[in-house]
Amino acid sequence: MAVVIALGVSGVGTYRLAPAAESARWREIAWPFPRDGWPSGRAFRCDGACAGTELYVRAKRGFCNCDRGVADDDEVDRVADIDLISPRFAAVAPGEEVGLGEMRGRARRYDLDLSDGARHAAIGIAVSRRCDLFVAAAQGRGEASAVQRAALAFLETPEMKVWATAALDGE
Repeated sequence: MAVVIALGVSGVGTYRLAPAAESARWREIAWPFPRDGWPSGRAFRCDGACAGTELYVRAKRGFCNCDRGVADDDEVDRVADIDLISPRFAAVAPGEEVGLGEMRGRARRYDLDLSDGARHAAIGIAVSRRCDLFVAAAQGRGEASAVQRAALAFLETPEMKVWATAALDGE
């Protein structure tokens, strides 16, 4: 009887914790941007608590200062692919240092004016490994800090770390 009660209590605890664990559910979508000088990346949309947020990631091999990595906000502005979402973007604050696994770089928050007149928050992330960049751009209707937290948490998942490493290795 004690085992049944313990299992029941743990089941209730698991049930109550499950929504928090699934608060951000990402699914892959088609890469929405036209071809440019870099290989296409991967795109994702959040169907959970960060509903409406989209994240675009890709590797840019051989496109980084091999000694300094991503050194300043101007570099994030140039390389993080925010301009693919909308050419009308403005940084809202200085960037901050971030890390994704072994890679280090910067993240910066932006306001985007979209072609349909909507305004979204966006995050540009650029991290480096040796002479290569891994960039991410996220945009959504939510607060910029929430978009950034959701994007960085997803990029830290084992699946995304493996993919980023493979993309930087040219696989």
